[in-house]
Amino acid sequence: MLAHTLLDTAIEGTSYYKVSQYHKVLASLYQKYGPLVRQDFGSNPVVHVFEPDDIKTVYMSEGTMPRVVPLQETVQVFREQNKLSPGLGNTNGEEWYKLRSAIRKMILRPKEVHYYLPFVNSVAIDFVNHINKKKNSEGVVNGLKDEVAKWSQESAGMVCFEERLGCMDDGPNELNAQKMVDANRLIFEISRQLKFSLPIYKYISTPKWRQLKEAEEFVYSTTVSYVNTTITKLQNGLSNNKYTFMTHLLGREELSRNDVIVLTLSLFADGLSTTVPVLLYNLYCLATNPEAQNKAYNEISYATRKGEEISSEILNSFSYLKAIIKETFRLFPNGTEVSRIIQKDLVLSGYQVPAGTHVHMTPNVQFCSEKFFTNPLSFSPERWLRHGETDTIHPYLLTPFSHGARTCAVKETDCSVKGIPSVALDSDHKWRGDGNVGEMLENKKEECGGLKNEERKEDECPRMRLTGAAKE
Repeated sequence: MLAHTLLDTAIEGTSYYKVSQYHKVLASLYQKYGPLVRQDFGSNPVVHVFEPDDIKTVYMSEGTMPRVVPLQETVQVFREQNKLSPGLGNTNGEEWYKLRSAIRKMILRPKEVHYYLPFVNSVAIDFVNHINKKKNSEGVVNGLKDEVAKWSQESAGMVCFEERLGCMDDGPNELNAQKMVDANRLIFEISRQLKFSLPIYKYISTPKWRQLKEAEEFVYSTTVSYVNTTITKLQNGLSNNKYTFMTHLLGREELSRNDVIVLTLSLFADGLSTTVPVLLYNLYCLATNPEAQNKAYNEISYATRKGEEISSEILNSFSYLKAIIKETFRLFPNGTEVSRIIQKDLVLSGYQVPAGTHVHMTPNVQFCSEKFFTNPLSFSPERWLRHGETDTIHPYLLTPFSHGARTCAVKETDCSVKGIPSVALDSDHKWRGDGNVGEMLENKKEECGGLKNEERKEDECPRMRLTGAAKE
């Protein structure tokens, strides 16, 4: 039986909406039109894929070089105009494979990641002390999001450059770190606005484009400065068996200096928009669920009872901590879709979708559905454990790092996963939060599966308190 041809469905009510409410639009499209919806963005139609079986079909059809549209078209335009390397997220084919292969050994293999764990762990311990000094008399850290962003930079700096950058030192280096945070936030905000507007900025330097360009130039020049400092130390024989990541990249003959800089930039700065919200919501879920926090603390305490530092083996043994992270990704996903350009004709939900179609895989709309989860509005890490619901949860429903050859390049070095044991769970400190996750989601039920941290006003971010005293 021949599959139906995918029809061009007229989408009512999506021509005009707040960009920050895009996740609500996706939920509305699914509820109104079903598992597969075509939406036209000017001359660029997109097919939204909502069902995990269809998402599996897309992933299983990919070869060794899946094709994507640029992660951020504004970044691609900026780099083209300035003759910079496009980077992993803006390339396809052989160029993408070259860049991917160059970093695969250093940041995709768990064995290699073991080398970086002591660096990230030490920064996490310092971070607890740093925010202790920042909290007020009620234990609340005003601007916690920015403080977490500084921690992310410091951790990424240790991985990329094996040097402390001073992002939490209450001095000029911390001020520079704050400028990086502000610039990155501005880049994402303006990029989101331009994504849903006429692309005039590509041809005329508009005020918004000039703002974005200035922010991009600051982030790029800051990264170049760190890269050049590290290269100078290597050239002067001051490495002392350090700078493993940079030495690896510089030793790849197929990489230009521009490639090295942009690959380093991706690892150094991308965490500001990924690791930061992930950690914030993990902390919030722990803060509002003391029982889960205690279970995770006991798991970590038992594994490290002999005083040893956290190793890859110990980290991999933290089944409950992993379950907490998965459950947080379900309730507070960081992003709305994974994008692909399919390279062969596919049948999705009974419709024939031709090769070359741009698809958005958007399972987030299912994350609070009783169809897939028991008590979906409750925070229950136990559902991901061996004797929980894990055997009945569709394996392609929750894939926060994507899947296959284009799995997120920093999956194994994600500082949120590596740092949470030290940042969140300390024998002298506990996180406490106002309200609970269920109430938060019930009040914003239509947002479940799309609650993006960067879209929320500062005063709407999760309110948490840290108990315990700073260590001298």
